[in-house]
Amino acid sequence: MFSYILYGVLWIVSFLPFPVLYLIADMNYGLLYYVFHYRRSVVRRNLCRSFPEKTEKEIRQIERKFYRHLSDLSIELYKLWHMSEKTIRKRCVFRHTSIPQKYFQEGRSVIGVLGHYGNWEWMSSYSLWSDGVDFLPLYKPIHDRVMNKMTLRIRSRFGSKPIPKEEVLRVINRYRSEGRLFLAGFIGDQTPNRRNLNFWMNFLNQDTPILLGTEKIARKYDIPVVSVHMRKIKRGYYEVDFVDLCSHPANLAPGELTEMHTRLLESFIRETPEYWLWSHRRWKHTRPGDMDEDKTDSGQIR
Repeated sequence: MFSYILYGVLWIVSFLPFPVLYLIADMNYGLLYYVFHYRRSVVRRNLCRSFPEKTEKEIRQIERKFYRHLSDLSIELYKLWHMSEKTIRKRCVFRHTSIPQKYFQEGRSVIGVLGHYGNWEWMSSYSLWSDGVDFLPLYKPIHDRVMNKMTLRIRSRFGSKPIPKEEVLRVINRYRSEGRLFLAGFIGDQTPNRRNLNFWMNFLNQDTPILLGTEKIARKYDIPVVSVHMRKIKRGYYEVDFVDLCSHPANLAPGELTEMHTRLLESFIRETPEYWLWSHRRWKHTRPGDMDEDKTDSGQIR
């Protein structure tokens, strides 16, 4: 019952104009940061370990900016539900679309790899910028059936076709057999489960396990890979850049493509760190064979 009530409330809220929604976001920021301390220990630890060269003042400044951005994300997702095509095209502008387009003109589909950076949910509007090509964002289904249905409806708002990550190979094979083109959206900074701790690299100053899913699929089918970088221009306005990574992944050595897209994401984060998802427990695993990390090192600023 609660899920249905929440569904209805969010549906109504999504009709509110942006100025009102951002007032709600401002109040939400105060609650998350100052009242409930939502994952503040996780965020603080992640920031301190990622930027040991920064001062206490700089860390706190990034932290507060991150929580403001996180509060904006929560309302921008649901506003997508009833946003017009004209509005989303104005607020989320895609640059350098010629990069994936050149592959489409060659009859080749493309994988776009991005991170939890900027407003990745608004990437679903890419279909408005490319005719005849389906945008296939991968997603992890939500256990709650009602909330999963709501999220899929929002993500499909402008013609994108979300696919569960477990079905990606089946869907790609179907598109290939039918001769249809796609841009598949892969999130490259997901935390692997314990069964997939196979590839490690230094990322943001920390030993980090990286999922190889993007690389494995790109190399298997020799699908060109582009990096997607979403910049926040100002509140509620984003620009999306495409960066050409590799035209023939099958020619790369194992791990090379993963290194490339991870290093590029790292450079985006270092440039403007507050727009990455710092509340994500990205470093909860330790490399097999290593000693457990020091539990007393909480990353707290004293």
